Amino acid sequence: MVVLATRLYVHGDARDRAVDSLRSLVGNAIGDLDVDFDVGVRHDDFPTVTVEGADETVARNILRDEWGEIRSDVEDAEIATGTLESWSEEGITLDAGRSVQIPAAELGLGGGTPSQIRKRFGLIQHLPMKFVPGETPALADEERDRLYSWRRAETGRVNVNSATRAEVRATVNRAGHANDIVTVERLGLLEQSIVCKPGTDPPGLLASIGSYLDSELLAVVP
Repeated sequence: MVVLATRLYVHGDARDRAVDSLRSLVGNAIGDLDVDFDVGVRHDDFPTVTVEGADETVARNILRDEWGEIRSDVEDAEIATGTLESWSEEGITLDAGRSVQIPAAELGLGGGTPSQIRKRFGLIQHLPMKFVPGETPALADEERDRLYSWRRAETGRVNVNSATRAEVRATVNRAGHANDIVTVERLGLLEQSIVCKPGTDPPGLLASIGSYLDSELLAVVP
């Protein structure tokens, strides 16, 4: 069984749609392999995928590579993944099956408080993030590289939580902005990043689509 490093924190019909979406995504990723799989959700809202069959080892590795994994032995991992739960003046807290606090000094994302850094880089709540476990946890270099690449790009983006990729794409279309974006990039099952076209103002796009989504939205401006 693989516990995926993305959370299903929505409820009701939205939760059912999210589970259906995850089942389709898992099927697309490993459906051609000689395996049977079943998708479930743990008590702490992390989804599980049970895989059985001749290609089960390959299938589990594909899922780990694509989604990250919530590990019971997180301290033994060189790099682990958790979801952003909270932030304070002291740092940020990730949920990696247990709470992991990354001190402000170990973020490596420039000046400012953790709250200011969060807004500058578009760190929406529940965003999956890679970190280095240890006595003093730190963000992984590849995570820092990803976040800095958002800021160094020629165009901005709007990050959204609490919605599947299909729901965000439909919202952008409904708001009349289909021609203002490049794509909707999946960051987690319910965390997406709307990549803007040149000339599209990310804060303006956020303001336009915000009323259509019951979500946290943060603009990333290069």
